[in-house]
Amino acid sequence: MADEAQSLEDLKGLTGVEGEATVADEAVTYEPKIDPQGRSYATGKRKDAVARVWIKPGSGRVTVNGRDQEVYFARPVLRMLLNQPFEIAGRNGQYDVVCTVKGGGLSGQAGAVRHGISKALTHYEPTLRGALKAEGFLTRDARTVERKKYGRAKARRSFQFSKR
Repeated sequence: MADEAQSLEDLKGLTGVEGEATVADEAVTYEPKIDPQGRSYATGKRKDAVARVWIKPGSGRVTVNGRDQEVYFARPVLRMLLNQPFEIAGRNGQYDVVCTVKGGGLSGQAGAVRHGISKALTHYEPTLRGALKAEGFLTRDARTVERKKYGRAKARRSFQFSKR
């Protein structure tokens, strides 16, 4: 063990790799993922709902299952959920959104569309990833309905107990 390394530079010399840049040395840059029609695609999920979302530059129109967002999501809270990614990114009214949603209820579907819009925005403009990730819009909300167990009335509720 005559060639004992005394510093980090000595260790780099022992590996035989001279002057090669490592992944940690350079900042990772992401390329935009845009299809030939000029759109970005992403899939969003929430509870049992799955949303397929396409965004492209436009006037800010949102179409859900062939209907306008005001018609499909009648409650203002659900429409507010859809606009959150654009507000955080500072891109209100700059993108048209076309999406199809299946499964779940309206609340889960709105959450799925929001998740899909956030992911599609990061595909179109990778620089927005940090802002959207900090708000938690890129994280899939894993909370789902717990399954019913045998010997129980529901997932956790037991049948009523009677002494006699």
